[in-house]
Amino acid sequence: MFSNQYKFIECRLEQGVAELILNRVEVHNAFDEVMISEMIQAIEHFAKDSQCNMLILRANGKNFSAGADLNWMRKQALMDFDQNLTDAHQLAKLMHVLDKFPKPTIALVQGAAFGGALGLICCCDIAIANTRASFCLSEVKLGLIPAVISPYVIRAMGNRQSRRFMLTAERFSADVALTHQVIHEVNDDLDAAAAPFIAAFNANSPQGMAWAKNLVSHLENGVIDDATLNFTSEQIARIRVSDEGQEGLNAFFEKRTPTWQAAKPDPQGA
Repeated sequence: MFSNQYKFIECRLEQGVAELILNRVEVHNAFDEVMISEMIQAIEHFAKDSQCNMLILRANGKNFSAGADLNWMRKQALMDFDQNLTDAHQLAKLMHVLDKFPKPTIALVQGAAFGGALGLICCCDIAIANTRASFCLSEVKLGLIPAVISPYVIRAMGNRQSRRFMLTAERFSADVALTHQVIHEVNDDLDAAAAPFIAAFNANSPQGMAWAKNLVSHLENGVIDDATLNFTSEQIARIRVSDEGQEGLNAFFEKRTPTWQAAKPDPQGA
């Protein structure tokens, strides 16, 4: 178990599966500067925790998150530019540490996921939503823009669809989110839907998954040039000669279980 020390989130760690749970149910898990700081602390903690094999992002209550807290927005309206810049950097840091988390991440989404919440979802490796989930990039209704979350949303949805939903601020369903690659699956039993992914992550090389995430991140611009060829060649050469690379290859040829599988409990049998 993970000892909870936060006001607006809950954290758990059981059998290698960490959970970061949004817990401001009375305001539909809207986040403010305190909640953002707590999420950054928790993510950074789990990133360094050798007992953590993966991270699940979820929320208590009816809705995943309504986005920005209204009282927080009132404070922002009274801030000068430098104060707003500092405030925005914190939200940007939250998105960045989640996006670069060195282990697999899963977002489990129920109900509303608006504004910045959509950014969090797009930062996760896997996203699953229930049938009543709905999404919205509502910033332009307030004369604002979804600036800090935009790199992650555009990466997920693509430029064309991002233009539409950022400009219209329309609310869209889980099925539309699935079509536009915001989520990977629609399922009303979120835990059951997550189980195969958890099992897959438990079976795979921790180093291999971390390096795979870094590989995808490095190649996001889609440019295939000499630098890309050199980078990818170096990556596979390095991982082949690493301890986990050697263990995985030897286990395969020796027809045995690699050490990282043998060391992990089976969550299905727990």
